Amino acid sequence: MSGQATFGPHVVATHGATSPDAPLVVLLHGRGSNEQEIISLAPHLPGGIEYAAVRAPIAEGGGFAWFANRGIGRPIAESLADTMAWFRAWLDDVAPAGRQVIVVGFSGGGAFAGGLALSDPARFSGAGVLFATLPFDAGVAVTTGRLAHLPVFVAQGDQDHVIPAELLSRTWRYLLEESGAPVVAHRTDGGHGLTMAVVASLGRWIAERLTYATHHPVPAPGRPEHVSWATLPDGALPIRSGPTPEITWRIPQQQTSQNAPADLQERLASTVAELEGVSVGPSHISVPGARGFTMADGGGDDQAFLVPSVREFAHLHPREDGSLHVALPPAHAADLVAKGWGRAHPLAGSRLTPGFVMVFGPRDEDELTVVQAILRTSYHHARGGVVPT
Repeated sequence: MSGQATFGPHVVATHGATSPDAPLVVLLHGRGSNEQEIISLAPHLPGGIEYAAVRAPIAEGGGFAWFANRGIGRPIAESLADTMAWFRAWLDDVAPAGRQVIVVGFSGGGAFAGGLALSDPARFSGAGVLFATLPFDAGVAVTTGRLAHLPVFVAQGDQDHVIPAELLSRTWRYLLEESGAPVVAHRTDGGHGLTMAVVASLGRWIAERLTYATHHPVPAPGRPEHVSWATLPDGALPIRSGPTPEITWRIPQQQTSQNAPADLQERLASTVAELEGVSVGPSHISVPGARGFTMADGGGDDQAFLVPSVREFAHLHPREDGSLHVALPPAHAADLVAKGWGRAHPLAGSRLTPGFVMVFGPRDEDELTVVQAILRTSYHHARGGVVPT
């Protein structure tokens, strides 16, 4: 039986722009709430956008979290699949291909929003998971790099006693460390509830992502199947061994463990400085003490640079950190993150180029060779994509 036949018609409250070409932000409510309550957020969010709040398909399960209720007599994966099919029937009608759509959910609605994004990352321009867990055991793919190039906003409360702490921690860890998504994260010292600070931060994220996607080409979300690295001997980036280093989740994005030895940092800087046409000076975007690498005659388009106005394509963070930020072709950035060599910048694809990625500092000689090759890829990208064979 199809989701549509099971659940009946869609009940939707709207606010804001009415043009079918305007970006659409879908708001999904949690347990004990409804579409009228969640749409009340819309006046506090950016203008020029259509907001649509969709009522959960049945009341008995308590909102969009109902699919997690195993008491309804069907497997959880089947329940979620039916609900998503029901939702997508409405979405595909109101937002045909080409219309920007961001899906944002609170609590059970956040779990559903995360499930939608994981099920079909390319369908959305962004996803917001507010005070919620991802539906880890509901049959959706929760794999490394699944959400590469899909901006995500996540908010959690340190005193949230509604969602189990282990699920909140697992959600936070997956989104920031494994998903490949550029993640803007927000934590409160409160419990299971939206605050005006969270709403304001969400609004800025929505505005920045939609503005960027309107005026720039953006890559299709998801992990690429195969990426050729011409700067590496066998053309493939290896998988980085060992655990992921600790990275700050707030901006500035910094590496706080497994830091590169000072001599390797200096050799890395020398490698870049010796490339033709490269100038070294203070970074125009990073923390004090970071060394920026610029190329005045770089032939790449603006998305090949961290700071297009000054043609900064990479920078090395101060010695106590030792990581780098580089601009890479989007597919290479996604491949790098999926193989454990770095992490997407939180603002990649919203305020900064989608290929803006952190590269972890090299721990030994073998890693230095790989990171040097990554930097040469960034350099040739900035030159206009001319990579020597």
